[in-house]
Amino acid sequence: MFKNLIGGEWVEGASVSRNINPSDTRDVVGEYAQADAAQARAAIAAAQAAAPAWGLSTPQQRFDILDAAGSEILARKAELGDLLAREEGKTLPEAVGEVVRAGNIFKFFAGEALRASGDVVASVRPGVGVEVTREPVGVVGLITPWNFPIAIPAWKLAPALAFGNSVVLKPADLVPGSAWALADILHRAGLPAGVFNLVMGRGSVVGQAMLDDARVNAISFTGSVQTGRQVAAACVARLAKFQLEMGGKNPFIVLDDADLGVAVNCAVNSGFFSTGQRCTASSRVIVTEGIHDKFVAAMVEKMKSIKVDDARKAGTDIGPVVDEKQLAQDLEYVAIGKAEGARLAAGGEALGRNSEGAPGYYMTPALFTDTTPGMRINQEEIFGPVVSVIRAKDYDEALALANDTPFGLASGIATTSLKHATHFKRHAQAGMTMVNLPTAGVDYHVPFGGRKGSSYGPREQGRYAAEFFTTVKTSYTQA
Repeated sequence: MFKNLIGGEWVEGASVSRNINPSDTRDVVGEYAQADAAQARAAIAAAQAAAPAWGLSTPQQRFDILDAAGSEILARKAELGDLLAREEGKTLPEAVGEVVRAGNIFKFFAGEALRASGDVVASVRPGVGVEVTREPVGVVGLITPWNFPIAIPAWKLAPALAFGNSVVLKPADLVPGSAWALADILHRAGLPAGVFNLVMGRGSVVGQAMLDDARVNAISFTGSVQTGRQVAAACVARLAKFQLEMGGKNPFIVLDDADLGVAVNCAVNSGFFSTGQRCTASSRVIVTEGIHDKFVAAMVEKMKSIKVDDARKAGTDIGPVVDEKQLAQDLEYVAIGKAEGARLAAGGEALGRNSEGAPGYYMTPALFTDTTPGMRINQEEIFGPVVSVIRAKDYDEALALANDTPFGLASGIATTSLKHATHFKRHAQAGMTMVNLPTAGVDYHVPFGGRKGSSYGPREQGRYAAEFFTTVKTSYTQA
């Protein structure tokens, strides 16, 4: 059994959860400890006890540990990628790529520990010196989702530790394996006891304990809008710092002047890869009239060659949906789209088994056409391989449709027009814009985050991560 890490010790949970492979539901990845509220509080106490010394640790100490962790992650990319694909269901190449990203994130923030800086400014008063510095927030609670089992924990953990915070991590129930492997790597890299604590368990138990505990100074959360609102309310009630990354209903615009091949590849990658289970996935493709019919025909033809199979099998393009509940939700939205009058141009069927006959949560990617903006499939986040096409008269209407949702995470466009690309980057109401690129796929060293209902608080990743994981101090000295 894989145990929780509390105060530098591996601890059995109050119960045990079985980690199931969605590509073959007969395959148990492992049994993982499930903490109760008392164990969550013990982890918080350990983090609180470790926070003062770690907050005053040297940049070199933090660099050495984070750099060592990053090096091990990269060295074990094939092994860890296989584990990730096995427990979450994204294809093996995608899983290995995610592991590499996690390793690079640790390497980047190892450097940030050394690059931490402040300002010395002149006071308006004679003989007074002013220094502006950054200090750690203290105890940080991290609540991470199942769709990026190692990358998202990494991009929260690495800056939290680099800037001197102690951490309690609660990973998603569905994918404890990758988080446990990351905890094991960090533990062996030399983190002092209590600086990092892994508490696997139910969000309603472990997550709630973190939200309610005054010893947790900040919460960084990635997940659903509904849960994000609960996190915000709990943190506001006790004036804790919080950061939210939530939903998306990301648009991808295809203009008449677009390269058709580029547009189709971007739409397929954005909408269907990782089984559509990415917050940056494009589930709405807005296509102008002149290219609409050609684009739909090319999409349908492209989808015929997409191979849905075991995530770890060579040649698989799309693996299974993460679990039975998510599969049921995806299929329900396919039924909703049909009932709303949209035309199912391709896919949308449950498969049940892979090419070897193993039971799994498989479905063919679905493409809807003849949709209208107000349909539920165009307004609600499905989080599966379901894409709808909306016809637009011209660029202006396409942009208006792209911005017409409560979300604003990512937004993309396919065009050869510099004029339209430039206008789009300025006027798309999203935290990230992509031109002739899939909306899903971002660099690890630059800010990640959105607007409107997609995000709240400072950006994640890159140098901007310091905004959340540190607090600013202004010091005055009379000479």
